[in-house]
Amino acid sequence: MTVLIPRQSDATPAAYDAATLAVLHAMEEAAEKHLDAIRPHNTKRGYANDWALWEEFHGWLAERTGHTLPLTAVTKGTMVGFVVWLDTVKAAAPNSIDRRITGVTVTLRGRGIEVPKAVTVAARQALKPLKRDPERQARGRGPAATVTPDQLRQMSAAAATGLTGLRDRALWLMAFGIAGRSAEVAALRADGITLVSQGLDVNVPAVKGRPPHNVVVAYGKNPDTCPVRAWSTWKAATGIARGPAFLPIDVWGNVGGRALSSEAVREIIARNAERAGVAVRLTGHSMRAGFITTSRRAGKREEKIREQSGHAENSPAFWGYIREADKWTDAASEDIGL
Repeated sequence: MTVLIPRQSDATPAAYDAATLAVLHAMEEAAEKHLDAIRPHNTKRGYANDWALWEEFHGWLAERTGHTLPLTAVTKGTMVGFVVWLDTVKAAAPNSIDRRITGVTVTLRGRGIEVPKAVTVAARQALKPLKRDPERQARGRGPAATVTPDQLRQMSAAAATGLTGLRDRALWLMAFGIAGRSAEVAALRADGITLVSQGLDVNVPAVKGRPPHNVVVAYGKNPDTCPVRAWSTWKAATGIARGPAFLPIDVWGNVGGRALSSEAVREIIARNAERAGVAVRLTGHSMRAGFITTSRRAGKREEKIREQSGHAENSPAFWGYIREADKWTDAASEDIGL
């Protein structure tokens, strides 16, 4: 069969014989392997994180549509939706979103999925106005805001009524009480939370390679911010005894049977903080950071706090929280005769 070479102006793709196609395919695979081999480790890790966010976005989308799209269904709609989700739900900086688009595109193509140029063009068109917004450009330039007990009381007072309010209050107070990551809160099981005389005995499941661990959550003095009472009220209202601890609730008040995603946990916390008029934007990590600093300021020992949060002994993040909590304790400028 003759190889057809199109003219420069001809938009019709070339038609090749089977042998030529086989060689081209083999060279394509070899090129991918070579590029992957020379790609820096940090870039590979970044692409893996981008793909994890693409998966998370599809989980978030499935919760709202009731249907799970294939991860390979890359269209203008899904990619632009990904950009909007990263902006509005994840509060990602525009430059980070730009990198995410590249990472997902490279990963898809590496898996043999065609990503039409029109798809990436549309995604970057959606991104363009975000890059002109100074507030969005300032995102990601500091640690998550640390929640305080006063802000927890503020959120509790403004919580919604009905099952949604019961779930949300129990969720964010549990996140604070166990110093949990959003993924850990999402993975909690009702049968892993045991009510005892002093409070709750909680099994925190293994997530993202971290081992499971058990923590205890004591009764709070204030009923409005007591994780134990909030959990018991939510459990009694739904009758859950096994399975996921926190479940989705639709607009009609129907409780679903599938666990919330870690993104849904973050969204619930951020939405309730905004509803309460909290001055700073709280995220899922705000509860974890808030527990560590609040516990330290209350005089709790470092090793006890680390047992709760699951941090490694030499974790820079953990010691950063401790330093923040301790900075006004016996300050160097205090009582020096000024």
